[in-house]
Amino acid sequence: MASLLLKPGREKALLRRHPWVFSGAVQRVKGNPGPGETVAVLTAEGKFLAQAAYSPHSQIRARVWTFRDDVVVGPDWFRERLEAARSRREGWIPPETTAYRVVFGEADGLPGLIVDRYEDTLVVQLLSAGAEYWRETWVTLLKEWPGVRHIYERSDVEVRRLEGLEPRSGPLWGQPPRYVRYRECGLTFVADIVQGHKTGAYLDQRENRRVVRALARGREVLDVFCYTGGFTVYALAGRAAHVTAVDVSEEALSQAREHVALNGLPQERVTWVQGNAFEVLRDLVARGRTFDLIVLDPPKFAQRAEQVPQAARGYKDINRLAFLLLRPGGLLVTFSCSGHVAPDLFQKIVADAALDADREAHILQRLFQGPDHPVALPYPEAAYLKGLVVRVA
Repeated sequence: MASLLLKPGREKALLRRHPWVFSGAVQRVKGNPGPGETVAVLTAEGKFLAQAAYSPHSQIRARVWTFRDDVVVGPDWFRERLEAARSRREGWIPPETTAYRVVFGEADGLPGLIVDRYEDTLVVQLLSAGAEYWRETWVTLLKEWPGVRHIYERSDVEVRRLEGLEPRSGPLWGQPPRYVRYRECGLTFVADIVQGHKTGAYLDQRENRRVVRALARGREVLDVFCYTGGFTVYALAGRAAHVTAVDVSEEALSQAREHVALNGLPQERVTWVQGNAFEVLRDLVARGRTFDLIVLDPPKFAQRAEQVPQAARGYKDINRLAFLLLRPGGLLVTFSCSGHVAPDLFQKIVADAALDADREAHILQRLFQGPDHPVALPYPEAAYLKGLVVRVA
């Protein structure tokens, strides 16, 4: 096995079981490993630290498979890891729910591998050189899972280029349909696994949609960046008085209308607004509109760390406008899915937005991704989604 020797003193993160080895920590490479091949990671003195997948093109030069030296990284070991990830979700998926994340990359000890389940269809993302190297193995092992009839790949993401890989997508096994109907907490949705966002749906927001459902009764709701209407459907199911749903994509709004219809919810209680969220919010403020409950679920504003200052300005602007639109006693449910925006920074941004809007506000609840998106304690980077439920005076 080839090996990576670290520079003196650069083993501290690995000793804390963090799964990444950055290029700047590597002193030299022994052997000639190819992209994705398993290498031993050693201290400067040659002491074993981990077995990892090598990625010569990435700043993350290696991603750890295991901190043990007495296992063989290969199909049998991966089968155990996959089964552990699947069993980790048992008891945490709500009743009448048939779509959830089954493998969450590093958080499940399988760096770069994402597996989402929609009924009998698995949608896979291979985001690292190591995950790509074992492509055929994943298909072989995932085919063994009970009830699985189709496997589709959605590795059409730019992050693969950082690993020296081209984006790709398409069927891996079976003949999966483009649209897969699934259940979530008793409600019916359709995932576009071919062209939809992420793997077809925002499964990470399931628990937070349940929060909105509980808050919506009798309230006039504004759902901004509604995409295919997840929060809108839950708000209507929670007997909201009315929902104004905003998204820039007419195609997404069309799918949102379909979701309302699929669940037999009152279409007359929804106003659909196609347009840029910032412009729509400013127009609503100018017209003196107000709401009892506002949901802000924007896309990722910061793809990279250097984009955080610009992202912060965007988050502050939409939250400031939301505060101006809330009636006294109204609730703001606001999110950031940008992993580079830390929770304390996000709270500060929302606080500054309230200050600029001259509104007194209090945090009632903090929100996170669902338990099918677990966070390994040594790997805090997995905790990317953060949200706040805020009440204005």
